[in-house]
Amino acid sequence: MLLLQPNFAAFNYRDALTKSLLYFEAQRSGRLPHNQRVQWRADSALADGRDDHVNLVGGYYDAGDNVKFGFPMAFTMTLLSWSAVEFRKQLAAKNELHHTLDAIKWGTDYLINAHPKPNVLYGEVGDGYSDHNCWERPEDMTTPRTSYRIDNTKPGADLAGETAAAMAAASIAFHSSNSTYAATLLTHAKQLFNFGRNHAGLYQNSIPVASNFYSSSGFNDELLWAAAWLHRATNNPAYLDYLAKAGNTGGTRSEFSWDDKFVGAQTLVAKLVLEGKVRKDGVWAQYKNSAEQFICSCIQKGSSNVRRTPGGLLYWHPWNGLQYTTSALLVITTYSKYLTATRSCLQCQAGLVQPRKIITFAQSQVDYILGTNPKRISYMVGFGPAYPLQVHHRAASIVSIKKDRTPVSCQDGFKNWFNKNAPNPNVLDGAIVGGPDDNDGYTDSRSSFQQAEPATVTTAPFVGVLARLA
Repeated sequence: MLLLQPNFAAFNYRDALTKSLLYFEAQRSGRLPHNQRVQWRADSALADGRDDHVNLVGGYYDAGDNVKFGFPMAFTMTLLSWSAVEFRKQLAAKNELHHTLDAIKWGTDYLINAHPKPNVLYGEVGDGYSDHNCWERPEDMTTPRTSYRIDNTKPGADLAGETAAAMAAASIAFHSSNSTYAATLLTHAKQLFNFGRNHAGLYQNSIPVASNFYSSSGFNDELLWAAAWLHRATNNPAYLDYLAKAGNTGGTRSEFSWDDKFVGAQTLVAKLVLEGKVRKDGVWAQYKNSAEQFICSCIQKGSSNVRRTPGGLLYWHPWNGLQYTTSALLVITTYSKYLTATRSCLQCQAGLVQPRKIITFAQSQVDYILGTNPKRISYMVGFGPAYPLQVHHRAASIVSIKKDRTPVSCQDGFKNWFNKNAPNPNVLDGAIVGGPDDNDGYTDSRSSFQQAEPATVTTAPFVGVLARLA
């Protein structure tokens, strides 16, 4: 296996951090604020929710399309909040805390509006099928903006649980700077957790249009994840009781992703064990051991290590592979912090691992993403001397509406922009593309959507990791 030796001094992590937060501004839906820094974007989707007499303006487009998918949007907000909670001091030191909180609030403001009643939650605006048949800027899209929801008769415990986790995590992020907003978030988090807990069911059975795009494989993980965040936000033993009696702690997982949150819940519980706030045996030991086995497998010290490319990148799936890498990096970077704070080490099958060794491994993965790889390109757009130019992203790939207000029709977008073999007219700073294949190969082409499409779930966890390294 070729393992490129990382040159830690080679990258400006602070610049990467700044760009990663700029990316969220480019993904904004709704009426853009006065302090908007990404100037090639403009207002869009200003009538969202009108079909169901609710205000669903705002939030984020999840990837390179113009649909607002609530399930990955909520996970994005949870990870961004986790980044802010764990690495608040580092973000503040680099003058990026306010941008991080702005990015979170843009999402949580939308999620608050999407939750108008305790047992009602809107989980999607727009339709993936019609959207994918068009290539249009969000500012002048013509596709339907239908609103879809879960409620008492159409449950979705996974969607409700993940949104509760996002609200609870965000309430901690805002606690010291905006206590009123934090309290509002916590109220929504509690209601959504109860909604999900009392109404079992997969959300795509209630919102079928989501099934081919973000289909959930279960809801137990989201409810555990929500309970862990609610306990951290409230210190209420009722949430600890839920974690203790859940029955299914997830076991050792193979990934941490928008569809599988067990590792996140296990990591938060492991923190409690390390701090002596719960017992070190029984169900609590199960949570901690599962989290640590996942981390050991990521850092290549376990019994069943995560696969790596010849160039050394942790590799899970061919479709948007880097989202799994960045999510895992947030977990291992955060756990290194927990170990350091409790003067502990990680016990892996290959032996004891010091917290600093975990960070060294995480840093090598970050460096691969930023340019220390066989292709010698940065997979973060706009960072470094070489990066993907034909990113699969509607808004970035079509001339800004501020430069040319001529509407780009559904099919003209494909003909004049998608199929144009030229760099995108707008640089999508901070976006992390899907990334290389299992042999470190990458095709810089809009049509290579598995590799060339970025998503908010990929950049959100990277914010915390970059803050730790910057």
